[in-house]
Amino acid sequence: MVGHVARAHGIRGEVAVEVRTDVPERRFAVGNVLHTDHPDAPTLTVGATRPHSGRLLIMFEEVRSRDVAEALKGTLLLIDAEDVGPVAEADDDGETWWDSDLIGLTAKTTEGAVLGPVTDVVHGSAGELLAITRDDGRELLVPFVHDIVPTVDPAAGVLIVDPPPGLLEL
Repeated sequence: MVGHVARAHGIRGEVAVEVRTDVPERRFAVGNVLHTDHPDAPTLTVGATRPHSGRLLIMFEEVRSRDVAEALKGTLLLIDAEDVGPVAEADDDGETWWDSDLIGLTAKTTEGAVLGPVTDVVHGSAGELLAITRDDGRELLVPFVHDIVPTVDPAAGVLIVDPPPGLLEL
């Protein structure tokens, strides 16, 4: 997922997009075709972009009216895994991860207790959550922030969770 449509903007079909990628200039370049989870618009072609109030405003070639733009509200904007390419520059922590780097890793606590495998990365408006499947089948959602997940080691197949009090009981 590289973004999702937050709302329609204006009357010509422009949409406000909440960006969920560290390389928006690559993902939302004019001419790029994005996949969606919308049944009536399986792909959208970027026609123009511009920044606006912390979001990107995007005009898709297939969207030319406000009504169509409004119907796209909540639509996920996706790319194929093989189109991911290299990570741009590392973030301030020196680490940047794609969802595919995290899914399948075994989550352990700082004491070494196995929590389970990471089965999904949930992208929400407040940030990313790691979905970890416990032995009993329950899903544990862990905020993917450095204070709670201080170590990610794909080579070893693990990530370390330093849970705040109560997190593991949810």
